[in-house]
Amino acid sequence: MLKEIRPALVVLIMLTAITGLAYPLAITGAAQAIFPVQANGSLIERDGHVIGSALIGQQFASDKYFHGRLSATTAPDPKDASKSVPSPYNAANSGGSNLGPTSKALAERVKDDVAKLKAENPSGSIPVDLVTTSASGLDPDISPEAAFFQVARVAKARNIPETTIRALVTSRTEGRLWGFLGEPRVNVLKLNLALDKLTS
Repeated sequence: MLKEIRPALVVLIMLTAITGLAYPLAITGAAQAIFPVQANGSLIERDGHVIGSALIGQQFASDKYFHGRLSATTAPDPKDASKSVPSPYNAANSGGSNLGPTSKALAERVKDDVAKLKAENPSGSIPVDLVTTSASGLDPDISPEAAFFQVARVAKARNIPETTIRALVTSRTEGRLWGFLGEPRVNVLKLNLALDKLTS
C-alpha cells in the first residue's frame, strides 16, 4: 500500500513547493524588482509618512479641497454588528450600493447632491461622476470635468485666482492609458497634495 501512496505524496509535496512557494516567491521578487511602487500598493508619502494610496480614494469634506467620487462602502456598526453603517472608501468592504435606477432612496440622494452642487456652482453643468458612486466604492479618480466644476469653490475657499487652480487641474490631468484605453482622469489625492504645495 505504501508503494501506491508514495508517488502521490511525492507529487503533492513537489506541487506544493512549486505552486505554493517557488512560484509566489518568484513573482513577488520580479514585481519588487520591476514595479516596486505598484507592488507595494502605490503608496503616497508626505514628510516621510504614508498618507494614502494612488489606487484608493479618500474622503475630503473641506471646501478647500477637491472632492472625489462618492463611495457607498460600509462597515459593521460598532453598536450592533448585525447592522452596517456608511464607511466611505472602506477597502475592506469594496462594493457599490446595489441601488438601481428605480430606487427611491437613490433618486432622493442624487436629487439632494444635485441641489448642493448647484448651490456651489450655479452656472456649470454637473458632471455625472460627482453624483454617482463607482462599482468598487474606492475610485481615486474623477473626470477632468468634475475637477473643473469644483475650481470656483476651491479658489474661493483658498483665496486663489481661479486661473491658477484651473492650470493646476490641467497639469494633473492624466490621459488615456497608452493613448486609447479608458478616459482622461484626475487623481484627487495627488491633486489635493499639489494644491497644498501651491499654497504652502
